[in-house]
Amino acid sequence: MEQLQDLLNLTSWIIPILLLASIILPAMIRILREYERGVIFRLGKLLRAKGPGLVILIPIVDRMVKVDLRVITIDVPKQEAMTGDNVPVTVDAVLYFRVVDPEAAIIKVEDYMRATALIAQTTLRSVIGQAELDDLLARRDKINQTLQESIDRSTDPWGIKVTSVEVKDVVLPDSMKRAMAKQAESERERRAKIINSEGEFQAAEKLVQAGKMIAEQPIALQLRFLQTVREISSEHNTHTILPLPIDLLEPYLRKPKKESPEG
Repeated sequence: MEQLQDLLNLTSWIIPILLLASIILPAMIRILREYERGVIFRLGKLLRAKGPGLVILIPIVDRMVKVDLRVITIDVPKQEAMTGDNVPVTVDAVLYFRVVDPEAAIIKVEDYMRATALIAQTTLRSVIGQAELDDLLARRDKINQTLQESIDRSTDPWGIKVTSVEVKDVVLPDSMKRAMAKQAESERERRAKIINSEGEFQAAEKLVQAGKMIAEQPIALQLRFLQTVREISSEHNTHTILPLPIDLLEPYLRKPKKESPEG
């Protein structure tokens, strides 16, 4: 009976201890992954950032806030803006950033995710307002670099590093699309006319050179005449046209000279 009573007394102590341990141990022991850090506050005062691995906390006294150090992606919603040359556009982008200072990301800004997303929206409108439409369409890498530098300067005090910003889409009004299509068509017509004119000019140069060569060597004209006759006779024609050199008619085209009274 005495042994049974001792066992009951021991059980009455063990059960509360086990219940207390099941409540306290999960609050004391935390395991952080390789890409996580835990910012520890002791009685409301910043202690330091711990991790990765096993972290032991003092229940009720310590409080831990987890911070993810991986690259985070945020879709910047479509923003309506006016470019530097007064063209209304709608632009959206994607933002890549990561936390490099967990302590600053927790104590210097209330919600670093939301704050970074909002600063990205305002910076996107500001940069688009300073750029021209041609730069926005043709030199987008320059716009991306300007956005990345501007946002990174704003988020640097929060321990946030902006790694990249990419403009995804630029939506133009329908009237601007039609105007750009007309401009592109006019540009193609202008190039076609220039190419045609250059061809005519080069052909004229070659004809002038050929004329000079024939003038220096009249036999070349006779050879060209015979070649033309050969080309005409090779066709299956019922009529053959023989060109008559103008030199043969030159004596008849000359006006006779008037004789002087004395003659």
